[in-house]
Amino acid sequence: MAKEIKKYIGTGRRKGAIARVTLIPGTGKITVNGVDVNEYMPFEVLVMDLKQPLEVTNNLNTFDVNVNVTGGGFSGQTGAIRLGITRALLEYDIANEKNEDSYRKILKAHGFITRDPRVKERKKYGLKGARRAPQFSKR
Repeated sequence: MAKEIKKYIGTGRRKGAIARVTLIPGTGKITVNGVDVNEYMPFEVLVMDLKQPLEVTNNLNTFDVNVNVTGGGFSGQTGAIRLGITRALLEYDIANEKNEDSYRKILKAHGFITRDPRVKERKKYGLKGARRAPQFSKR
């Protein structure tokens, strides 16, 4: 019987994006929708942003990260992936939760655990957008 590889799973959401993240012990390779992260994301800043939880916890070369992400744009997807990685790291570190050097305390201090609730406001009838009124004409 083959030795079972332990997986740590986290789900992240941001704006319209939903990311399912799987952490597998490995060398630090990040794959998004079957493609390398540097090919998938158009800007290096977004790649740096989603790697932050791994850098803060010193796990950049400890785990391989596999991500399935749908919906939203690149910015929303990056935020969803970052939250998913954070939740997967918390699942990995669940035994250490009470210790001083737990991942939860480190990630909480950097603000990675909180889900960003901001979403686009819906358009209302009689208006041109969510709040933009039609142009006023005196005559």
